[in-house]
Amino acid sequence: MPPFFKTKLQIIFMSLELKNVKKKVGVETHIHSTNLKLEKNTINVLLGSTLAGKTTLMQIMAGLDKPTSGEIWFNGENVTGKEVQKRNCSMVYQQFINYPNFTVFENIASPLKITGVNSNEIKERVGKVAELLKLSAMLNKKPDELSGGQQQRTALARALVKDSDLILLDEPLANLDFKLREELREELPKLFENRDCIVVYATTEPLDALMIGGNTATLLEGNVIQYGKTLDVYNKPENLTSAKVFSDPPMNIAEINKSGDTCKLINNNVQWKSSVKIKDGNYKIGIRPHNITTYKEGNNSVEINGKVLISELSGSESLIHFTNGNLNWVSLSNGIQQKNIGENTKLHMNVDEFLYFDQKNRLVNNG
Repeated sequence: MPPFFKTKLQIIFMSLELKNVKKKVGVETHIHSTNLKLEKNTINVLLGSTLAGKTTLMQIMAGLDKPTSGEIWFNGENVTGKEVQKRNCSMVYQQFINYPNFTVFENIASPLKITGVNSNEIKERVGKVAELLKLSAMLNKKPDELSGGQQQRTALARALVKDSDLILLDEPLANLDFKLREELREELPKLFENRDCIVVYATTEPLDALMIGGNTATLLEGNVIQYGKTLDVYNKPENLTSAKVFSDPPMNIAEINKSGDTCKLINNNVQWKSSVKIKDGNYKIGIRPHNITTYKEGNNSVEINGKVLISELSGSESLIHFTNGNLNWVSLSNGIQQKNIGENTKLHMNVDEFLYFDQKNRLVNNG
């Protein structure tokens, strides 16, 4: 049976499961013991900084690398030692790899030719995927005649045309300019609608995960910290580590004391009323930078005074680094909110968006 043809049984039971997968290189552990199950018709984001283990995990999923211990199960079969050539998967890297001497048509068609698909079917399938990715007018061009975005679309088209069970995208937008990233971010979820496959997308950018949706696994130093629906992981991180991975710019973290309905920054006079149902005591709060702004936002805000360290524009937003007490803080506001270095300024924190963590860094306001 050709690898691109899926039976009804394959589609029904399609899943990718990592069972106690671990990867060591010498004395270094690149992937700590990992259990993860990805279901059919899902987009799954691996979110973490450089060296978090995203690429290693994807290479293990694809069969390009072997785990030191543990098993990889795909469609109910243990494929741990199975060669990558015998697996129906595709991988797209951040460096858009295309054959320079092939036309766009030939690049897209290459995996079909290798598997012996007849020329009529190749023409039909390449035509469909080219139309989907807006490459129809470029099929006779060579890669060096294309823009960066068009070259990456060609690499994506080659992955899609194969009709793979598993599609792995390793930071595919990293080398594109801001406008192209925005465009392809919006298009990617649509590309995989109604395709009976599992998609894994690795990125360092929390915004990628939020825009792509689906499921997200947060990673740090070879550990999968949390896995679940993207918005659940973002809004209700299980712990402070997961919350920090899912925040860019970095999350503001401060020690507080709660007494009755009043919360107060420790060693600081900033306080606020809170309806959070947690016991009195000391906690940590996590505040994402876009919840500290130069203007009031939400129905429940508290003022915080700060001395400006850095003020800069980030796209259509204003980023302000400031000090308050003995802590450094980051604010992200919409529009141009220019401040002078050394200026004392007043900012507003949206209390309703605070995340509260106990002394073991576990989220406690998860209702």
